[in-house]
Amino acid sequence: MSGIVTSYVGLFCPRDDEALTIERIEIPLIQRDYAQGRADADVADIRSDFLDVLLAAAAGETRVGLDFVYGDVRDGTLRPLDGQQRLTTLFLLHWYIAFRTERLEAGLDWTRFSYATRASARLFCERLTENPPPATVTNPSAWIKDQSWYLHVWRHDPTIRSMLVMIDAIDSRFHDIDLPMAWVRLTDEAEPAISFHLLPIEEMGAGDELYIKMNSRGKPLTPFENFKARFEKALEGSPRAAEFAERIDGAWSDVFWAYRGTDDIVDDELIRYFAFVTQVTEWQNGTIARGRLEPRAEAVFSPDTANGPANLDFLFDAFDAWRDIDVASLFAGLLTNDISRRSEKVLLFGARQIDHFRACCDSYTFGGSRPFGWAETLTLYAVLIHRIHRTEGFPRRLRILRNLLEASSNELRLENMPALVREVAALVRGSSHEQALANLSAFNEAQIDDERAKAAFLAVHPDLTDIVFDLEDHRLLRGSLVGIELDADRLPARAALFRKIMADQSLWPALTGALLATGDYSRRRNPRSFRFGSPEDDRWWRELLTGTRRANLSRTAKVLAELLDAVAGATTDLPGALRTIRNDWLAEQDTFDWRYYLVKYDAMRAGKSGIYFAEGGHMSFRLCMLDKTQLNSWYRDPFLLAVWEEVDCPGAVEDPWFMGYETAARWMTLYKSRTAIRCVTQGFQLMPPPTEADLLAFTAVCHAWGIGDDNLLRLPQHQRDGRLFDDEDRVQKGVQLLKDLIAAGL
Repeated sequence: MSGIVTSYVGLFCPRDDEALTIERIEIPLIQRDYAQGRADADVADIRSDFLDVLLAAAAGETRVGLDFVYGDVRDGTLRPLDGQQRLTTLFLLHWYIAFRTERLEAGLDWTRFSYATRASARLFCERLTENPPPATVTNPSAWIKDQSWYLHVWRHDPTIRSMLVMIDAIDSRFHDIDLPMAWVRLTDEAEPAISFHLLPIEEMGAGDELYIKMNSRGKPLTPFENFKARFEKALEGSPRAAEFAERIDGAWSDVFWAYRGTDDIVDDELIRYFAFVTQVTEWQNGTIARGRLEPRAEAVFSPDTANGPANLDFLFDAFDAWRDIDVASLFAGLLTNDISRRSEKVLLFGARQIDHFRACCDSYTFGGSRPFGWAETLTLYAVLIHRIHRTEGFPRRLRILRNLLEASSNELRLENMPALVREVAALVRGSSHEQALANLSAFNEAQIDDERAKAAFLAVHPDLTDIVFDLEDHRLLRGSLVGIELDADRLPARAALFRKIMADQSLWPALTGALLATGDYSRRRNPRSFRFGSPEDDRWWRELLTGTRRANLSRTAKVLAELLDAVAGATTDLPGALRTIRNDWLAEQDTFDWRYYLVKYDAMRAGKSGIYFAEGGHMSFRLCMLDKTQLNSWYRDPFLLAVWEEVDCPGAVEDPWFMGYETAARWMTLYKSRTAIRCVTQGFQLMPPPTEADLLAFTAVCHAWGIGDDNLLRLPQHQRDGRLFDDEDRVQKGVQLLKDLIAAGL
């Protein structure tokens, strides 16, 4: 049998060839449900585009050919193997125009259309043609569902639901055109407005097998297939339209084949990368868009839009950049996530995936969410720009970008991406990285300053490049050296000692004491709190040593440098060297301020975060030592903790944990009598026991210590350089006072 070009109504016309005589259409069991009426957004776009094409034909603007319809014609019944969706829509379109123009009569040949997939769908099609709505009905689907012949259970049939959606969609598009003339155009025997090529399948018994072999045509189109069809239409009029169609199905698909999933299909990977290219192109144009990919891609790349041709050139470059190379090897040669080894590659901290192209294909979304967030997006963009423009010195610039991204978590936001993309391109393509650094402003300003300082330093001392890079790769610094003095003569030795000390966490409790003995290395967090090093957690050292301008950390950097110089000759016994620094400084002190106490008593530096809140906004004798970052979690009063640990009598005194503002009273309580003690600026304040039975013993202890009616143990003190000093060690005074209270039976 040979094929014929026909229209939907023309299918049912008598023919000399009985083998091609069609009396009815039946969608076979092997076919899927009718899908063009589904309610999801992707299908809605497809439906809208298809109806636009049909409307133009019905209104006389053009004639449309709908390609091939393959089918099994037997005993007068056409069972389509490919073309089910188009035929169903054409049936509904003819039904709609026929009832609107009062041409719908029972028994017409073209109305013999049914589904074998479900009895419900078959019956619905019969009822639909037997019971036309009034020509003036305003909402056809609502009218249908309100009829007695409409079965309630049909609401669960996906084909019927889709048909009702399509009927309403047709009504909204075709209602206002000249429907009688549209019917004439559709049914014109010589030149129908809408036609297709019917190709019968000659081996009748092979229908099911052939259907399965036909590229899974019964499956819904993938999102990328839908997108590609719409995008190719949007490119009509562009001189590169044919080139795009050729490459997307050829050379570009070959690139993505290595990234295919278990289904051996690259559609999902292609559409994610297309989304990436679309969004960075929007940012290159200085715009931020939201919504679905399809309309955004059309707005960016269509030849009729602003910058469309140039944007389309970039899209070609963005896909061509990965052709004829081993992409995984490219990224493996640029990046590493192995923090344990020194490498010429740029270290990415905490990265699970080095191949950013693969990561983009696997998980890119418009939201910039993990695992492929804004930092990964900008890194891939930098590599892409490098590939397109074949830039020089890229590893150095990629390192600078890594440093900037690590420090710019607050700046990596959607509204900043146009500026960030512009600066990444300038960084990668600039005549020199020094020149590119001069024009940066969208990234973290402190890190920009640090990159400029390091660039200027290395321009004078290029022999120290490896040492600077090695420090940048340290897990605590992550690209920022604002806490490290750039002293060319001493940097090599200091860097080596820094790595050695920070690699051994068992040294950190002693390190915090030795640093404070060397000088006040604290960093103010806000008007009420200060940050010091942590005895046990990487995070807090990084918070101390990075994240601000170099000038703000000059004191911290100076103290750290002095300590590293002090232990330079004792690399074989660092614990001993740190103890010596601490002990030698303590031996020199004859009066005692807050710094003395924190150096002497390890318990007073035990807060995991290294954060202290200070009453009045300056370090003194009224402190809160935090394990976390806020006062609404449990924390310690370091002076009371030191006293409690020195007394070492947990059965007599409650473990002193507190919560609340730093100005609140913090009482350490004795279990038996409920007598309490707190640290105040002048010394220690006592709270008498609540019962008369214990009051006599309490009074006796106070009398022995010379404590008056105000229950305050005052320590001798003096002022020096604007700071208050104790003339006696208050912790030891507090220890003895607490012991006496316990011994008195309190």
